[in-house]
Amino acid sequence: MDLEQNPFTHAIAAGQKQLGLWISFASAFAAEVTAPSGYDWALIDMEHSPNDYFSVLGQLQVFASSQTTAIVRPEWNDPVIVKRLLDMGVPGLLFPMIQTVEEAQKAVAATRYPPLGMRGVSGNTRANKFGRVGDYFAKVADETTVLLQIETASALDQAEDIAAVDGVSGIFFGPADIAADMGLLGKPMNDAVWNAIMPVARRLMDKGMPVGTLVSDPAFAARLLNDGFTFVACGSDTGLLAKASDALLAEVKGQLR
Repeated sequence: MDLEQNPFTHAIAAGQKQLGLWISFASAFAAEVTAPSGYDWALIDMEHSPNDYFSVLGQLQVFASSQTTAIVRPEWNDPVIVKRLLDMGVPGLLFPMIQTVEEAQKAVAATRYPPLGMRGVSGNTRANKFGRVGDYFAKVADETTVLLQIETASALDQAEDIAAVDGVSGIFFGPADIAADMGLLGKPMNDAVWNAIMPVARRLMDKGMPVGTLVSDPAFAARLLNDGFTFVACGSDTGLLAKASDALLAEVKGQLR
């Protein structure tokens, strides 16, 4: 049995636009609601949601039967966490709060087996179909998506060097944390935030590095993709439910006499 290709890894490398959805419900049942929608990728979040390994596993199983590639954001750039997620069969990772070249190198190393990295070896995991995938060790590094999240002004200054680390698949800009770092907490769509992000993003694009982000404005998401961003999440499952719940209540109340 051969290792399956990761469509998201190859799509962003080829510059194909990838539209995503943020997943925060920590529920396989909720994932079943969104998986048939047909997003190119979904971000299962462990940093800012109550997800644990078992809830992530259930969601991976749901998305595996869809056309959506599930990327997981671990709570930190920790090789032990990464090892466990990769053994569970996570196709790709979004590493939060990467500040330096050294942190970028550590993130990549956590996804590679020795001598190229520090990933511990187990021959019988969900990732290799419990020992059935004969070329797993040889091919998994090429298929695993490694995304690094830039979330501060300092990291923006070092973004080109961070992106140049061998094994990085893409750079993800975190506008909420960049805004907070700039003294604009709670204002991720402020012009000053995007005036800081866009020149860096364009320099990375010019070097052929895929760039992405999360925004909740559909028009702005489309604009970023049309302007050269490769992978953009255009909303979250929790945000969609909150907005729809509020809108439904307001609509009915508005018709009461």
